Amino acid sequence: MDEAPSEFARALVENQRYADAFDRSKLTAAPLTGLAIVACMDARIAIEDALGLRAGDAHIIRNAGGLVTDDVIRSLIVSQQLMGTNEIIVIEHSGCGLHGASEADIRARAANLTGASPDTIDIAFGAFPDLEANLRDQVDRLRTHPLLRHVPVHGLIYDVATGRLYEIA
Repeated sequence: MDEAPSEFARALVENQRYADAFDRSKLTAAPLTGLAIVACMDARIAIEDALGLRAGDAHIIRNAGGLVTDDVIRSLIVSQQLMGTNEIIVIEHSGCGLHGASEADIRARAANLTGASPDTIDIAFGAFPDLEANLRDQVDRLRTHPLLRHVPVHGLIYDVATGRLYEIA
């Protein structure tokens, strides 16, 4: 019985198609709009489509929850200081797996799947009880961080059922 090709193999075939038609070699690493976006990694959110962006328009930093972690801060410092971004949008969304989740439950699940002891998992997963309050916290962290330039920072919630963005902070 033949095995179906892996998603990795399919992705490489798609990359060849993309490379054959590639026309973006003149773009630079600096985003054309001066925009940096922090968003959740949820596969239902097509940031470029939702905001009408094209390749080269914005720096898009994604992680679970769209949280402003130390690594996001590091990336935004580079984005601002080396690439000249001058505005930030944070996007969280309805139906987020971290919304209403429990750190202890996530830790126990990871331990169960890996065989590790829950006590040895010292990762903060970023679970939060209130979506709007969490978004406001992320925006406030960016607005007050001493290593970031003071630029406009906006907070949006993406509704996964409608594709609509709502400004919160």
